[in-house]
Amino acid sequence: MNAPELRSPIVGNRVELNIFTTLTCNLKCSYCSIAVGDVVGSQGKAQYSLDTLDTFVATHLADKEIYVTFYGGEPTLNIPFIVGLMERHPTWRYQLQTNGTLLHRLPDAVLAKLSNVLVSVDGAEHTTDHYRGRGVYRKVTSNIAKIRPKLGGKLTARVTWGHEDISFEELDSLLPTFDYVYWQFAQAEGFYDAENMRRKKAALTQLIDKFFTTDGLYPFIPLMGTVRNKVLPSRAREACSGHTQCRSSTHILNILPDGRIFPCPDLTHLPELQSGDLNANWLKPSPLQPAPEMPCEGCEALSFCRRNCMKNLYVGYVLDDAPYREQVVEPICELVKFMGAEIDRRDPHAWYAQATLPVRREISDCEIYEYVEVMP
Repeated sequence: MNAPELRSPIVGNRVELNIFTTLTCNLKCSYCSIAVGDVVGSQGKAQYSLDTLDTFVATHLADKEIYVTFYGGEPTLNIPFIVGLMERHPTWRYQLQTNGTLLHRLPDAVLAKLSNVLVSVDGAEHTTDHYRGRGVYRKVTSNIAKIRPKLGGKLTARVTWGHEDISFEELDSLLPTFDYVYWQFAQAEGFYDAENMRRKKAALTQLIDKFFTTDGLYPFIPLMGTVRNKVLPSRAREACSGHTQCRSSTHILNILPDGRIFPCPDLTHLPELQSGDLNANWLKPSPLQPAPEMPCEGCEALSFCRRNCMKNLYVGYVLDDAPYREQVVEPICELVKFMGAEIDRRDPHAWYAQATLPVRREISDCEIYEYVEVMP
């Protein structure tokens, strides 16, 4: 009898190293998901050497295309680490996820090699300052204006959509500043009462209307991704081998400053989900996989949603956190289904058939899909 084949820890031919350069942050956002389990501030700067990282890569990732997202805390609080890694591995691809308040400190050479900068905002000035502190939005937009001419790649607004006052107009107003807008529905209780849901659906309807009536591309990533998954369903499966598009089941490694590795950046406080360690030089397949408790099989949204957020599913159904499931997971699933139905009403196949070739290429192959969860 043959021995069972061991599954590779990384599914596919590429891997994302989501590197926490530090767990320190210069802001105190009121809904911070990394704060769950007292993770923020629990570690300072990366404690392992780049030689240790290289040994790990040579052992486990030698045949993979590697791209890096610098993450935190606030990753720009450890610029020497960013510079050192980029100089050591000039052929890797790099992204930065940042609150934007320290962007002006990044060296020109770093900016030139960043494929994408995800800047965390919560909407326009009033909403962002409400969650992040007075004056934060203006500081961020001022920094963006300073670095824009030096940036090699794209600028993406990374919006946490929580507050019920966030409107279509507010989200739409971000486009003059950013190349793309990505939103994720807030993963916290208190954002999904009946009035909040009504307002979110109204704003979604307006966003979807504008997407299908704009002459060219309306660059909202969750709308682009949903349309892609409906028009080109194989793309929804192939990048992550049929698993969740957040990559947590297949090929993202979230590396904490102490070298421990987890499949999801929001679940690093759960020791049972550890999947590797740089210093001990070991890696195993992600333990964050579809489970029988999760209700996705048979759901009408599965074909384009692809289970959306494994954190939500794990906390809501595997850990059986009923309040979180009822007040966060189920409302978000309802909003995703609503998006899908609204997009279907506008015949995305006919729209795609009439789109110009540049727009079709952006829908099918946008690089930003590789850096965000695609679905909100």
